[in-house]
Amino acid sequence: MKYLLWTLVLALAAPTFASPAPSPVVKRQTASTCTLPSGYSFASTSLLPNPFVFANGTALTQTAQWACRQGEINDAFQKYELGALPPKPSTVTGSLSGTTFTVSVTDSGKSATFTATVTRPSSGTAPYPAIIGIGGISFPQPAGVAVINFPNDDVALENDGSSRGVGKFYNVYGTSASAGALMAWTWGVSRLIDVIEQVGTSLIDVNHLGVSGCSRDGKGAFVVGAFEPRIALTIPQESGSGGSACWRVSDDLFADGNNIQTAHEIVQENVWFSTLFNPYATATSTLPIDHHELAALVAPRGLFVIDNDIDWLGPVSQAACMEAGQMVYSALGVPDAFGYSLVGNHAHCSFPSSQQANLTLYINKYLLGSSTPTGFVRDNSGYGNNNTAYISWTAPTLS
Repeated sequence: MKYLLWTLVLALAAPTFASPAPSPVVKRQTASTCTLPSGYSFASTSLLPNPFVFANGTALTQTAQWACRQGEINDAFQKYELGALPPKPSTVTGSLSGTTFTVSVTDSGKSATFTATVTRPSSGTAPYPAIIGIGGISFPQPAGVAVINFPNDDVALENDGSSRGVGKFYNVYGTSASAGALMAWTWGVSRLIDVIEQVGTSLIDVNHLGVSGCSRDGKGAFVVGAFEPRIALTIPQESGSGGSACWRVSDDLFADGNNIQTAHEIVQENVWFSTLFNPYATATSTLPIDHHELAALVAPRGLFVIDNDIDWLGPVSQAACMEAGQMVYSALGVPDAFGYSLVGNHAHCSFPSSQQANLTLYINKYLLGSSTPTGFVRDNSGYGNNNTAYISWTAPTLS
């Protein structure tokens, strides 16, 4: 197996600020009802699947077709890896008391309630742009930006393999629901945003929401950003396999003797993924999707991926996977919307100051309304510079 060619391109500029407001800076993807066709089958491949080819084999030629292809990828992740994301429940209500949101849902006679607390920024005025932290955030709270602490383990527990079906999500949808913990968290974040829209707009600017988390919570943040279109900026941090790393690349590196987390290990470790994923975990070449396409589900919204060079996380896999994801953004004409930063030689989730400048560019643009462009950011610390590839496709020129 081969590695992707990488080039280090950093574009840093001093930020200028504008009042946060809905604008072309926060592009949303077009909603799609497209799903995988009936009787769909996938030809096994050890290479990363081509995101620019429909399930029926037709190649994309126009940007307008991307929404439908994105719908297919969304459907594939639900059917083969993450489990089903239920639609908005029949009843979603809530309240805001001080800095605590209470979220209450009822669906088909089953109910659940959870709370999320807000940490106000030390500067700025409400309503604040906000980052929803899956289990909190692992970088300094940005100036002028609130942090909403999402109680992920309350919504779906993930201590170990015995946690499956435990949490408020499963109180509503039952222990046999196909959704793993990551998709259950996504549902919970969506319900939190519903309540912010209902009662919290005096405190939180719902047009400028981000999501972040580190390690297992980084996997969750990535999935939330992929499936919740009201998120303007997704910031997965050191998410490793099941996040920014691609299953196929990690398997290849494992076969070469690397100490790296793989699909066949992760499904035995915890309940982050659906049991629908189990048959593919030992044969990832048969999986119709991979995690460059998780990044593709975020497009064209803001995405800033923070990685580390810890072996278990798979820095080569992360770097290769995310370059493939950046190719989607480039084909859609928004290459600057996806920034990538891999910096090593620090403890897990400790966030070195050398990554702050690039993170600030994305915070400023997508949450604070800065008019300063981020530039194209790809800092991979040299991982993947082997002049070969894990892909057999190229990004098309879409009309």
